[in-house]
Amino acid sequence: MLREKSMKTTLIAILGALVLEAALLGGIFLSFSNDSNDSVAAAANTGTAVKSAVSPVGTDIIADTVDKTSPAVVKIETQIKTTTRYYDPFFNDPFFREFFGSKSPYREKSNVTEGMGSGFIISEDGYILTNEHVVSGAIEINVYLTGQKKPLPAKVIGSDAELDLAVLKVDAGSKLPYLKLGNDQNIRVGEWVIAIGNPYGLDHTVTTGVISAKGRPVQVENRQYKNLLQTDASINPGNSGGPLLNLSGEVIGINTAVNASAQGIGFAIPANTVKSVLKNLIEDGKVTRPWMGVYIQTMNSELASQLGLKSSQGALLSGVMTGSPAAKAGLQQGDVILKINNQQITDASDITDFIQSKKVGDKITLLVERNGSQKTITVTLAEK
Repeated sequence: MLREKSMKTTLIAILGALVLEAALLGGIFLSFSNDSNDSVAAAANTGTAVKSAVSPVGTDIIADTVDKTSPAVVKIETQIKTTTRYYDPFFNDPFFREFFGSKSPYREKSNVTEGMGSGFIISEDGYILTNEHVVSGAIEINVYLTGQKKPLPAKVIGSDAELDLAVLKVDAGSKLPYLKLGNDQNIRVGEWVIAIGNPYGLDHTVTTGVISAKGRPVQVENRQYKNLLQTDASINPGNSGGPLLNLSGEVIGINTAVNASAQGIGFAIPANTVKSVLKNLIEDGKVTRPWMGVYIQTMNSELASQLGLKSSQGALLSGVMTGSPAAKAGLQQGDVILKINNQQITDASDITDFIQSKKVGDKITLLVERNGSQKTITVTLAEK
């Protein structure tokens, strides 16, 4: 009897648990169903689409950043004088040559072409940053400020072809909105960025994307860029010189290059590169670089074997320029630089990077191998 009663009690407990579980599951399912139906119904009633839960960046953040920064972005128009050299076909006529004598058969024709680019204001008194190639060779530069139909004449304060940077100055007669240069070291690959510029003359075009990579070396025509930021934000001709912004509205790069053979790949000069030379550009009109005056190449086992060296470490001096700091210090072609200021040299770029980190007038100490023996040579860097 007791056993029978115990079995009934257990059975009732199990059935109760199953009913409770079913109720809970039903409630949860009902709750999910109701939430979904309510959302869809609300969207239908208000005429708005249901927002995606995986949206990476709020559109309000981007729009707010654009509203805040766009007034400091400018359009730059230039007049560039070019000269074309051509052969005068009249010199094929013997009578013409006899009449005009031995003058050169080549003639020059001057043309004025129009150029366009972007830039952005970096101070309230009218200093503007852009690319050097935007204003290179210009005989006239005009800058269009936001909301103004009449341009302001601009002059080049400083420029550097190697870094592709230029600083312009306009006199607006009042304080101007400006952008702050940020720290590109703080931005990570995958973070969102905004590009503002004037591609194809389309004023204040905004594109967005992410940082695709950092530290990219890129060659465009005859210009070799180093350490560029890569982005998939659309950058087209006319964007050059415009800002690449983080979501806080800070400039983390200057849009400068487009890879014509690929889709969705653009490049920008890092903000830290700009900050390192900005004072020189404004005060001196150029970037002052230290110079040693040597041609170098990375050592390898084949070179070491040809030179009879036991080790392939270091960098080989394949040439020393006459009258250079290196020549004055006694460096010779065929020397192998093993160390610079006690730092081991593994390839030629180690020397280049080290020199670029120094100033004109700095003294550097080289450990050099020559004819099987090592010696220490001190070089005083001069201006390039």
